[in-house]
Amino acid sequence: MSVLLAMFSAVAQGMLWAMLALGVYITFRLLDFADLTCEGSFAMGACISAVMTVTYHMNPFVSLIFGFLGGAIAGTVTGLLNTKLKIPPILAGILSMISLYSINLRIMSDKANLPINVREEGVESMVTFIQKLLPESIRTMSQTTTVIAACIGLVFCVLSVAVLYWFFGTELGSAIRATGNNEKMIRALGVNTDHMKLVALALSNGFIALSGSLVAQNQKVADVGSGTGAIVIGLASIVIGEVLFAKATSFKWRLTGIIVGSIVYRMIVAIVLQLGMRSSDLKLLTAILVAAALSVPRLLQLKNGKGAKA
Repeated sequence: MSVLLAMFSAVAQGMLWAMLALGVYITFRLLDFADLTCEGSFAMGACISAVMTVTYHMNPFVSLIFGFLGGAIAGTVTGLLNTKLKIPPILAGILSMISLYSINLRIMSDKANLPINVREEGVESMVTFIQKLLPESIRTMSQTTTVIAACIGLVFCVLSVAVLYWFFGTELGSAIRATGNNEKMIRALGVNTDHMKLVALALSNGFIALSGSLVAQNQKVADVGSGTGAIVIGLASIVIGEVLFAKATSFKWRLTGIIVGSIVYRMIVAIVLQLGMRSSDLKLLTAILVAAALSVPRLLQLKNGKGAKA
């Protein structure tokens, strides 16, 4: 029974973290931009949402908007460092990531973490906000909070896929994808590739910060170090989704595959924790998962090649 509950909780967590994977996908796969800002923007979304909720007693769902905007600004700064100051993408992302740690501490009034104490008057997390709207008989059930988190995650996943599918089908979205495929060609057609990079980086980090806000609201705490390793988690979700949806040709199914990859990743983590692995070893596990998932296509190619020669 405990394993099933852990799996259900992992599914809920996977959907909340899926926006991180979608944001990483925009830069790494569509734009071909190695952006490391995400580790700072993820924590920034969590910090902004928590401060807005605790300090200003803002509706938790409204605070998600401010978290998204904060991440979008962080992504824009990275884009400006790259496009205007000609700093290489990786270094621009590292500079933003490092500076965001200090900025996040400022946002949190120099506190390393900030609990969202729903017992304080006027303070609500997104889960408790919805929980109070439910009948008393449902509200007091043991797994109500997990079910609510799963429903919230599902709604945001569906909306995110729908928005991104629509956006990247527009002229602007198509220009961003073309910039990632062949920057010189699209520039020759008169498209300002610098603007495309700025929009993509803002959108990417906005989604990453949104994921940080959702996770903080669900866990009822924001931490300035919560984004550590976020880039590897995002990549793990992407490569797992790409392996599972290897035959998908439609863009919407690729986006869906990323969400499924995020859920599968969280389920794998839950399983190994149930088997007794220490939580401190999770980063090693993630690295192994990414390496294994990236190796599968190559191994299949070698196998098919040998079969063809035979």
